[in-house]
Amino acid sequence: MRILGIETSCDETAISIVECSGNIASPHFTIIDSIINSQASLHAQYGGVFPTLAKREHIKNLPILLETLMQKHDQKNIDAIAVTQGPGLEPALWTGIVFAKELGAQWNVPIIPTNHMEGHIISPLLQAHQEEVRFPAIALLISGGHTQLIKVSSWGHYEIIGDTKDDAVGEAFDKVARILGLPYPGGPHISRHAALGRVRHTISPFACPRPMLHSKDYHFSFSGLKTHVLYAAQKIGEPTPEEVEDIAQGFEDAVTEVLTKKTFKAIEDTGACSLIIGGGVVANTHIRETFTQLCKEHNISLFLPTQEASTDNALMIAAAGYITYLKGNLDTTDFKADGNLAL
Repeated sequence: MRILGIETSCDETAISIVECSGNIASPHFTIIDSIINSQASLHAQYGGVFPTLAKREHIKNLPILLETLMQKHDQKNIDAIAVTQGPGLEPALWTGIVFAKELGAQWNVPIIPTNHMEGHIISPLLQAHQEEVRFPAIALLISGGHTQLIKVSSWGHYEIIGDTKDDAVGEAFDKVARILGLPYPGGPHISRHAALGRVRHTISPFACPRPMLHSKDYHFSFSGLKTHVLYAAQKIGEPTPEEVEDIAQGFEDAVTEVLTKKTFKAIEDTGACSLIIGGGVVANTHIRETFTQLCKEHNISLFLPTQEASTDNALMIAAAGYITYLKGNLDTTDFKADGNLAL
């Protein structure tokens, strides 16, 4: 079946078309088309996403993106519409849901309410010729709003075993970037400066704590790490370019070590055969390369999304919508936006 995906959970307005086939044990996806409009430059002045502005931009952009997409594709070939129900910013979520319901009524096709986080779990399957995921698997979701470890028994069956106690990892990247005077969104800028630091030294002279590294659970905490950077920056005053690079490297190294240690503890304890990583932070080169190397060393199958499917996008929403469809949850036209929707 061919599914139109709509994503408006935060500051990306996205619409896609995905060809979906196979059963719930072995789903297959072929990307037909995808358009994403990022609002990052508009929110940069606020140092983060401003919900009212995000809502306004989604309302403006959704009809434009749809018209652009449908100039190349026949609406009659669309079998269903998948739209993000949550989690996310509720004013932003509502824009996509209202748009999807109106479009579904106009086209006479069913609407599939979709979980944004399930989309991130499914996102690696959007790659062509992707090998089958062996279960049980562990999914690590790292984004601006979430840091979670999830046991995946099969597609559509998830158990959250680890969560952040305070800041999500992407949120911590943004806050540290702001402390260092770097633009929003902070992740790419921290990564770029950290890479420059590694050119000068393997280990950063700026030492950072590893919060909850040795706790016996799978939970995370990044607020203290951010505060450590804040106090150091206040003590320095105006950091030199080299000091910014050193701090960025020390911070990124600490985050990477915590993420990898916690994740591989979960893999070992659960006997997982595969590791799935999703969410915008997986676009971070150092984190991505470190997990790739460790999975080779531990003989664990690693599933990463493409760069296009790492950040918020409608491709993963269409794919996750297909999983919901296969489970029999279809055409729930009375559903509402849920900013805290659980898996």
